[in-house]
Amino acid sequence: MDPAPQTHPILSYVLSRIPTLSKPKPAASEFDIEQPPAHTPSPRTPSTAGEFELVERMPGLRHPSVLRAMTRAVADVSAARSALQVLGPRPDHELVDSSRAIVAAAEAGDSRIPEGDVEACRAVVQLEETHDAYEALLQEAEARLERVYRSAMEGADVDDEAAEGGKDDGPTAGAEGGDAAVQEEVVAVLKQAEEGKPVERVRLVDRQLRQLPEAFGRIQGLRMLDVSRNQLEVIPDAIGGLDHLEELRLAANSLISLPDTIGLLSNLKILNVSSNRLRALPDSISKCRSLVELDASYNGLTYLPTNIGYEMVNLQKLWVHMNKLRSLPSSVCEMTSLYLLDVHFNELCGLPSAFGKLSGLEILNLSSNFSDLKELPVSFGDLLNLRELDLSNNQIHALPDTFGRLDKLEKLNLEQNPLVMPPMDIVNKGVDAVKEYMSKRWLDILLEEEQRRIAAEIPQASSTPKAWLVRSVSWVTDVSGSLVGYLSGNEKSEKDAYLDQQF
Repeated sequence: MDPAPQTHPILSYVLSRIPTLSKPKPAASEFDIEQPPAHTPSPRTPSTAGEFELVERMPGLRHPSVLRAMTRAVADVSAARSALQVLGPRPDHELVDSSRAIVAAAEAGDSRIPEGDVEACRAVVQLEETHDAYEALLQEAEARLERVYRSAMEGADVDDEAAEGGKDDGPTAGAEGGDAAVQEEVVAVLKQAEEGKPVERVRLVDRQLRQLPEAFGRIQGLRMLDVSRNQLEVIPDAIGGLDHLEELRLAANSLISLPDTIGLLSNLKILNVSSNRLRALPDSISKCRSLVELDASYNGLTYLPTNIGYEMVNLQKLWVHMNKLRSLPSSVCEMTSLYLLDVHFNELCGLPSAFGKLSGLEILNLSSNFSDLKELPVSFGDLLNLRELDLSNNQIHALPDTFGRLDKLEKLNLEQNPLVMPPMDIVNKGVDAVKEYMSKRWLDILLEEEQRRIAAEIPQASSTPKAWLVRSVSWVTDVSGSLVGYLSGNEKSEKDAYLDQQF
């Protein structure tokens, strides 16, 4: 619930220095001599490398009056955080979706749903909305602190600035002057399209572009649009009018969300929205059924759309690393065309139980989910085409028994895991040794299961002479039956034919 230093550096710095928000010190009787004393950073002492970098960039943060003003400016955040700590963590996205569906059905008049279930689902939805509001509050507070700091450095009264919430006066007068050349380039593209000239590819990269005109959605025949590395905060809804668009690159902007109309791009094959500020992908993105490559890495995603896998059946490459994903929706298991999946550096607690249905998967990166990822599902052994696997920097104690079925595995990284199975001496010998060890273990398990099955079929009294006789007769009967089948077969050897002639 605390703001992340990566996304809210100033807010995180300020909140860490509010005394009332720190953990209470243990009583004298609870003092543990083996534990080092807790260190409370002072306003002048950064405690992490990120804070050192922040203070280097904003040295005024060391000034007590600036810190006091900032503390007052985020009083609402500290109050909201305290309330959320009582309410509990954010619910799983699939649970939220199902709860909303149940509430909608009840409100539509479905009397079969128990009232208690409806109330529970309403509580889940309300908790999700509370967390959404808290996320918006964090974004607003970070911007507010930036304005307070800017005012302090300009010599304004920071106390007044904090009391007013750091109102923004808007862009400076000279801000638009540097955009003249960019505007001319944009106008030239639109004019060419209006004159009926073919415009299939538009590339406006590194142009400091702050706005994408609605008119871009009316460029008929446009197949590729690349506006990466700009300052875009919004993509217009008109983008959904680009019926022929096959490639859309929006990387390295300041996008907080994508328009729902993106689901209308039925011919879209490549979508890159990496390195933005996205907290979620719209549910409508699942409608992009022609999508082959999706890159949503380096954002703040906490979940993926629930139905993303049911409709994106042609997706081959999915990059969602460097986000805050705690789980993957079960529908991901339906992406049977998926060739590459990269979800490293997230907060995954596990994988869907049917993960092994991704039969086409060849490259999988699950590294650096740290203390959250502790085990792999049994179905993991069904990934028979897997060639490259990175499981480093997790908390996996044992590979699943079915791991021995991964015959095509060529590259394997198991570093920084507390592995017990297979033993580390086997791991250190490389991927072939791991495969051989796990394969032998898998065969031993199958043999043991077969022996148990046979033992279960034999009656408990099998040790008596009568039981022995029954088993023997049964065995003779089975063998004689097989012999009869052999002798009465349609195909006979030459010797059989000769014997027939004698009789």
